[in-house]
Amino acid sequence: MATGLTEFLDTFVKNHDNRQLLAIPLAVLAISLIVLGGSYASSGSPVPLGMEFQGGTQISVETGDSPQTLENVYKDYPIQDARSAGGRVIMQFGVMENEEQRKLEDAVTEKYSNVEIKQIGPVYGKDLQSQALKALIISFIGMALVVFLIFRSLIPSLYVVFAALSDILIAAAFMKVAGIELSLGTVAALLMLIGYSVDSDILLTTRVLKRRGTVEEKVTRAMQTGITMTTTTLAALLMMYIVSTFPYLIIPSFTQIPLLSQISSVLIIGLVADLMNTWLLNTGILRWYALKPEFRGRYNR
Repeated sequence: MATGLTEFLDTFVKNHDNRQLLAIPLAVLAISLIVLGGSYASSGSPVPLGMEFQGGTQISVETGDSPQTLENVYKDYPIQDARSAGGRVIMQFGVMENEEQRKLEDAVTEKYSNVEIKQIGPVYGKDLQSQALKALIISFIGMALVVFLIFRSLIPSLYVVFAALSDILIAAAFMKVAGIELSLGTVAALLMLIGYSVDSDILLTTRVLKRRGTVEEKVTRAMQTGITMTTTTLAALLMMYIVSTFPYLIIPSFTQIPLLSQISSVLIIGLVADLMNTWLLNTGILRWYALKPEFRGRYNR
């Protein structure tokens, strides 16, 4: 798989000029920004917020009833989701007034035994939103400083950072389209994407700017290493997605693990975006930069 993809991308890069290479990832990024902007204009958030970030109540009960049955029983309350987890059903409700909250808890505890209730207030959810945003900003600043210290050149460093940002935005737009909520788990997935993205972009940039040979030769050698790394990670994530999303295909008694399913799907889309941004966007920019008349003798030899 890695060899075939490497040959395809290498041929594609060699047969297209820099503007053509940049057109595809920039078009995908523009569509992603439109999706995120439309979501923000309509709902006040670029992606759907999970319970951790908007507040609400999660109630887990031990029962043989189906999630659909419980959704119908508690339809008068702001129920947002109900899913099976082993011998339990987990229900998630939106923010409620205190009186409505008490009525719901009383109704559940009277009907079911072994009830677990988890509540997050909207104020705490806003605080978590702020902390998650700070984590993303600090991660980008730290990554940008490290990249600049490695290359000591502004343009290559900026485009490594830009490629990482593009990966995050494309993954976030996918979350909106697929209805994946922003939770502590998916925030972690977005943070991991920064590391994955920078890894491949630094590999490419180091090979082009610090190794001997023609630009085309150095890009080809970087592809052979970088695509193997990325496809290996993608294979592991694909298995994680299958096991967490369709576990009954392997062991009938197992149930879905939504958090792992969401994390793996976000990482898969982010890494596919990284393949595009690294080997089309960043390659086109680096090829233009290295072949400028003032640098041609330094980077193309």
